[in-house]
Amino acid sequence: MAVDVDLPSRWLERGWLRPVDVALAALLREEVPEADPRLLLAAALVSHLAGQGATHLDLALVTRDPAWNLGIPPPGALDPDPDDPDLPATRLAGLDAASWREILKENPLLVAAIPGQEASCAPLVLAGTRLYLRRFWQCEQEVRASIAARLARPTEWDASPGEIQEALKQIWPDAGRSGVDWQKMACALMARSRFGVITGGPGTGKTTTVARLLALLQSLALAREGRPLRIRLAAPTGKAAARLGESIATAIGKLTWRNEALGERVSAAIPRKVTTLHQLLGRRRESRHFRHDADHLLWIDVLVIDEASMVGLELLAAVLAALPADARLILLGDKDQLAAVDAGSPLGELCRRASGGHYTPAIREWLREACGQELDETWIDPQGSALDQAVVMLRDTYRFAAGSGIGRLAMAVNAGDPAAIAALWGEGFPDLHWVSLADGEAMLRDLTVAGYRVYLEAMARGRPAGEGDQAALDRWGAAVLRVHGGFQVLCAMRQGPWGVEGLNRRIARHLRAAGLIPADVGWYAGRPVMITRNDYDLGLMNGDIGVTLEVPVAGGWVTRVVFPAATGVRWFAPARLADVETVYALTVHKSQGSEFSQVVLVLPDRFNPVLTRELIYTGITRARDVFTLASAADARLLEQAVTRRVVGRRVDAWL
Repeated sequence: MAVDVDLPSRWLERGWLRPVDVALAALLREEVPEADPRLLLAAALVSHLAGQGATHLDLALVTRDPAWNLGIPPPGALDPDPDDPDLPATRLAGLDAASWREILKENPLLVAAIPGQEASCAPLVLAGTRLYLRRFWQCEQEVRASIAARLARPTEWDASPGEIQEALKQIWPDAGRSGVDWQKMACALMARSRFGVITGGPGTGKTTTVARLLALLQSLALAREGRPLRIRLAAPTGKAAARLGESIATAIGKLTWRNEALGERVSAAIPRKVTTLHQLLGRRRESRHFRHDADHLLWIDVLVIDEASMVGLELLAAVLAALPADARLILLGDKDQLAAVDAGSPLGELCRRASGGHYTPAIREWLREACGQELDETWIDPQGSALDQAVVMLRDTYRFAAGSGIGRLAMAVNAGDPAAIAALWGEGFPDLHWVSLADGEAMLRDLTVAGYRVYLEAMARGRPAGEGDQAALDRWGAAVLRVHGGFQVLCAMRQGPWGVEGLNRRIARHLRAAGLIPADVGWYAGRPVMITRNDYDLGLMNGDIGVTLEVPVAGGWVTRVVFPAATGVRWFAPARLADVETVYALTVHKSQGSEFSQVVLVLPDRFNPVLTRELIYTGITRARDVFTLASAADARLLEQAVTRRVVGRRVDAWL
């Protein structure tokens, strides 16, 4: 295969690569002018995939299906001529993984082939058929080593199984249920390890389980040490942090204690405040580094991270580096959701075997003594790893009733079963709808005007008449935000007529034509906006959503944007918000960590690589009460999507 040295630049001109991708290849060419063009192309592609959330370039996958595994041309790009000589399928034709690997190995100045040893200062690392940017390979090694050390750490000084069982009796109602109580089992297993993962789909009680786990850990600590544990709660985004704080406070308030005095003492020792991970670690301005690291550890005994599917490899490595060796780390999240926007999907990798349990006979005996749970042979594996013993999948759903269409659709999508999905649309579930967008703009208009009318009319009805009453203004802002969260349009892409950019423009025009908003550009009353970059000065995080309102002042009205806060709301002048975008339509990726009463998931008119099982599942599970799939294509598009899984994000074998 012939690859000329200018190929990355041509792909940049066509918008298929980013400037940073081509800059890396150019830098390596400056350092080693005689470098093989195929090596330089590989470097550009590793960087390109990092921008798409992958930690590495898998040479075997790429040579098997270049367009799909590289995402070139990118989703939303104009369809290229199939005979275009610059398409990856053409440029990589005849190159197999073995020959490409040999090409890369021939240049030790650029690529370090490693079987478990340091990669020196080489910018690229080759491990088997996987080519990494060195920093991602290093992060992977650090995460693996840290988790392995925590799992291997002796626990003799922790509470005994008998003490755990007595403590659980204080907080766990004896419901007389049959079968395994996965929540109780999760609490017991998390109490015996320095590292643990609780995973489960929507409505499986992850937050309730963590609230009881924290109560268990604090009651054990108070009984043995006489002092409470230093516990911190964190999430990857401000929105997810706010939701966790509310959920923990609610769950703690619902706990019933046999010993009320102990219950009051333990409840007081459980934090309700939740921070973002960047706030917890102390992000340094204009830097990739944090104030807390291996040399400046967090002062902490237990760290719980919610929505861990949104945590990328680098961020998890930073957390583990800053966490004391004796501290306990609990990851909480849905393993089947989309992975983080940042490179890597640690939660998915850690939970790869969660569905099967793989608990050892010794752990089965320990669980019987610690929490009275009896595991049958289905979940037992004498060869189960140390990691298997620290991962629990919650399997009972409480959000969706047995007859819920949303719940059944999510299960069918997760199973990759197109036949089951097709059958569901005809069963008449009141919470499940399919509509076609193929016949013009009318259906999109009707869906969005009806959905967003509720909050826009509530905004107009409840606005305070005069200035001076801040409490009334705050109540109005909170009410608008609450009603706004009842309906959301989600989509798969950013670009194109069925992406965020195109849909937001079209929806705004429809709402203006219906008389619900006064304008469709600029800052106007009713415009919903999302923060797109963390602003630590304002305390607004990437993903936070606010609504633009007209508020009364002396002599007239001014435009302000209201955002939810841990207690009440916060108001900002639009001029202070540097990085925002309109969000009548929101990408599924950006919706992670959110729930809406009604969701409309818009699929485009043709297939593209971003449509995967994980994306469809995540979109469905953002809905609490009603889910509508609005497709500009026929049913075959959904069938294609649910049979394709995210690739390229998998890290090396973990533990």
